[in-house]
Amino acid sequence: MITTKVNSINRHQWISEAAYYKAERRGFEPGNELEDWLEAETDYSVMLVALYISILEEDGPITTSGLQELATFIGIQNPERITSEPDLVRAIQHATNQRPCFRSPEIPGVCDSADCHWKKECRKLISAWY
Repeated sequence: MITTKVNSINRHQWISEAAYYKAERRGFEPGNELEDWLEAETDYSVMLVALYISILEEDGPITTSGLQELATFIGIQNPERITSEPDLVRAIQHATNQRPCFRSPEIPGVCDSADCHWKKECRKLISAWY
């Protein structure tokens, strides 16, 4: 499902172009090349998550295997060892530098971030978690 759509994106080219535009915005000042690249890698992962979630909205609900596939695409090591959907979502959020929505029962408020891609699925996972 997602494999075909994601494989069509040339990861290295996308990241290098994004890093170039980040450097351009700061006037190509030397010394921040690695930071530009790392930010572009994170942006790429965030874009993959958004793409994946938009595909899910068309194709159906999140599955553990689908989350493991997404985790693999964004570079999480051994995602097949993570079998809990909440743990997979947390790992994906961590890898994309997003604050986990449901870290613990003590944290009030669900998906208070306007740009959270996980709002719908997060609420399902939280209710299952409780």
